[in-house]
Amino acid sequence: MMEKIRRDIPNAFSLPRRISRLGQLAYNTWWIWNPEAQILFSQIDKPLWERLYHNPVAFLRKVDRPRLNAVTSDQHYLDYYDRVMRSFDAYLKPAETWFSRTYPGLKHKQIAYFSFEFGLHESLPVYAGGLGILSGDHIKEASDLGLPLTGVGFIYNQGYFTQRITEDGWQETRTFHLDSELVPVIPLFNEDGKPAMISVDLPGRRVFARLWEVKVGRVSLILLDSNVEENSTYDRSLTDKLYSNDLDIRISQEILLGMGGVRALRLLGYKPDVWHMNEGHSAFLALERLRELVAEGKSFTAAVEQARASSDFPTQTPVPAGSDEFPHWLIDKYFGYLWPQLGLDREQFIDLARNRQPWGGETFSMPILALRHAEHRNGVSELHGQVARKMWNYLWPDLPEEQVPITHITNGVHTGTWLARRLRALFERYLGAGWMEHLDDPAIWARIDNIPDAELWAIRRHLKRKLVYYMRERARDQWLYSGTHPVQIIASGVMLDPYMLTIGFARRFATYKRANLVLRDLNRLLSIINRPDMPVQIIFAGKSHPADEPGKLLIQDVYRTVKKAENGGRLVFLEDYDMNLARYLVQGVDVWLNTPRRPNEASGTSGQKAAMNGVLNFSVLDGWWREGYNGQNGWAIGDDREYESLEAQDAAHALSLYDTLENEIIPLYYRERSADNLPGDWIAHMKESIRTLSPRFSIRRMVKEYTDSMYFPEE
Repeated sequence: MMEKIRRDIPNAFSLPRRISRLGQLAYNTWWIWNPEAQILFSQIDKPLWERLYHNPVAFLRKVDRPRLNAVTSDQHYLDYYDRVMRSFDAYLKPAETWFSRTYPGLKHKQIAYFSFEFGLHESLPVYAGGLGILSGDHIKEASDLGLPLTGVGFIYNQGYFTQRITEDGWQETRTFHLDSELVPVIPLFNEDGKPAMISVDLPGRRVFARLWEVKVGRVSLILLDSNVEENSTYDRSLTDKLYSNDLDIRISQEILLGMGGVRALRLLGYKPDVWHMNEGHSAFLALERLRELVAEGKSFTAAVEQARASSDFPTQTPVPAGSDEFPHWLIDKYFGYLWPQLGLDREQFIDLARNRQPWGGETFSMPILALRHAEHRNGVSELHGQVARKMWNYLWPDLPEEQVPITHITNGVHTGTWLARRLRALFERYLGAGWMEHLDDPAIWARIDNIPDAELWAIRRHLKRKLVYYMRERARDQWLYSGTHPVQIIASGVMLDPYMLTIGFARRFATYKRANLVLRDLNRLLSIINRPDMPVQIIFAGKSHPADEPGKLLIQDVYRTVKKAENGGRLVFLEDYDMNLARYLVQGVDVWLNTPRRPNEASGTSGQKAAMNGVLNFSVLDGWWREGYNGQNGWAIGDDREYESLEAQDAAHALSLYDTLENEIIPLYYRERSADNLPGDWIAHMKESIRTLSPRFSIRRMVKEYTDSMYFPEE
């Protein structure tokens, strides 16, 4: 059926013939992790490129024709253009890839990767946070390695939300409206020229979704969109926003993603051999696959065995609030038609994902549905694997906790997306040509010691200046265009010093992440940051889910402290945290702070992004840092142990945080300087961090592990 689907890249750009392939490049997000490709656009009109949020599709639609004509007369630009296009072509049609070399007999295999969100780039805001960034990094790396993978998700017409902080510190949300003509999404059509669509059955009606495609290097990401005229106004809004707290909307979205996503792949001609459910949101795909197999004549038991054998489920959270569960009455409402098709009665159907709550109630649990219908299951760090085995032990009551069939594969990050361009060029000189083909090889990263301290430190100083300049320009825009109160301008970082020790804390503001831990003893903190000879500045950023009132109160608590005159402008809160701001932060600060209540951080990846850029981690021994910390590549907050209470943990961690700052981190940064004013010991820690963490927490290592142990373990 695939040949009946037309993939028409919109051709609305009026480009000079000599540079006409910029349109093709704009519609393949390969440019996201290839800085040279981005430069092709920015050199035409850099202010416009920045104003349009580094979005090449919007850029080519809005750039003035004279500027396009001008670069066709610039031989330097044209030579650069030709080089980039040759690299692009070589990437799309390589002689071989890691997958083709490692699994030469599996070229016909297909992997389907389902996720509720995909964080590819700030110009395509169909992500909310870490889960989406991980999904985006995963499919980018699948492209780099040549995996035959296809992603399935939603195109959110209102994205997540843009954040504004009021003068009193309260988070306000503003709606973002996605214009499909201004983002790199390709509409799919049937052979008769009509939009390619699938449908699912919801109570009393059929809901339709049209299909879009995003080219991510060599792989495709299929996005479902319910905003079509065939649907009611209510159903058209199903793919408007991420993470509604309305249960009817949430279950409808997850039916559309799971069951509708399977139908979308079938319509496009895909026959996946592996089904990857990134968190439980997509677990209804198991029901659709069971329905298909039973309709083919298989018994329900045989269908379960066949579907389970080809399914993988990485659980991404140890926090109960992160697990979607639905009351039984809602399952009756949405699936009463389905269990007869499966040959089941109601109770048998509920048993597929029945979760008995401690208070005596029962729910239909999406993680349980996924766990029971996946052959391969894993946590996303070593500690999270242990937590998950304990958490779900009751599903395997005959097994001791250590034998519960949930392993772990620790998350990683995509180097090309998150590494600063100047560091990339530096590594090219000292790690050797082709080093990016060996990102998970510790031997390559051992060459980091070949880099002269002065060169590495010069780039680190440049990245800090770049961060501070960006923050000042953001504050200037707030002052000019939004009527922001002067105190808020100061809180936005206009008084920061690019050469002062700078700590970054940026993540979702959930209460367990304890953004205010560093503020626990405010007087002590003020004495730390305001020392005349060794001052410190701390940058906060992050959003809270609109329905998370405690999270919004946490933002308010932090923001009110940031505004206090006593901190001298050295505490900062940056609103509207997204991938663009994240890049500036993970590349520009000196220390990356992470303070979750242990063991609630399944993995975390922001510190991994910081580490590859020479930023030192200062974190609780939770998630990935428990595996990465070696005593010389950063600092630990607290011990690798459990505490008798949350209050005891908070108190111990706050004390450890302050003591380590005062006695280790700050003196190391300021006092240990050589004759040429280089902090030699600090740089040694930086090199140790880059050398030990970059290969181990590369998403290349992670995707290879998934391929070897989850996707094709028998090959």
